[in-house]
This record gives sequence, structure tokens and C-alpha cells, in this order.
Amino acid sequence: LLVQDGYSDDSFVPYLQNHVWEDVTLHNSSLPPLAIKHPECLGLLHQLDRSTDTWIQHYCILKDGCLYFYASIRSTQASGGLYLQGYRVNEQTFSYKQSVIELKPPSEELKTFYFCAENETENQRWITALKMSIKKWLPLHQAIQDFMNRPLEETRM
Repeated sequence: LLVQDGYSDDSFVPYLQNHVWEDVTLHNSSLPPLAIKHPECLGLLHQLDRSTDTWIQHYCILKDGCLYFYASIRSTQASGGLYLQGYRVNEQTFSYKQSVIELKPPSEELKTFYFCAENETENQRWITALKMSIKKWLPLHQAIQDFMNRPLEETRM
């Protein structure tokens, strides 16, 4: 979900919920970008605005399955964020741009996002970091299912 000014763009439901992870992400969104401790990735990303077919530059911080958007590195707080739980990361080719990062949601009701870094190396760095961040936050039932599907010799303790 994309959250901005306290509401998600798809369901328009307040994101203030009694969950520790959500409390932490809410706290992080109130911080300047460089105050977020131990980010998994940070830097400039261009986001495709499909309504105007233009690329909008954001300074982004990836931390614990959430991508925070800032107008610039000097911003005092995030202008929005994307909870990445359930999203899939793909590399796509987009007309005149180099390859782009596609963030595909777990449900058709949610929006697909497209991002592009400054160059191919940066794109790959973001793709790797996004995949790892999402993987860390797999739902418990998925983690259990993955464990159960492993060969027996890998699961012995």
C-alpha cells in the first residue's frame, strides 16, 4: 500500500494500527532520511507517474520492508511510503528508459509501481535490496510452508 499523509491511496484507511512493525514504520516516516538507522538501501529513484507519463524523482530509504519517499535528502520527514509485504520485484524494459524496477502487488486491487535508478548498476543494487527486504518479511505461514517443502536432510536439527 502507498501511504501518504496518514492514508493509503487504494483503500483510504488510516494506517495507524496497533502493530509494532507499523508503529516503527510510522515513527521512521516522521524522521529525516539520514536519521533512519541502518537502512537496507538509500538513494535517488525515479517513480513513473502513469497519469502524466512522467518520472518523478524521490530520495528513497528502504528499511524493514518499507520504502520511504522524500522530496530530497534535506527533507524533515517522508512524503509517503510503500509497505512491500506481498509485493514481487521484477525487472522490466520501458520504452526509452533503461530497465526499470517493477513492484507488483499481491492483489489486482492494488497499484503496480515502476521505478528507475540513475544507471543499471544502481537499478541492480535496488532490485537486490528490495527482494531481500521483502523476503525478510514473508508472512509466517509462507515461511513455515517453505520450511516444510525443503528436503528432509535440510530440516533435521
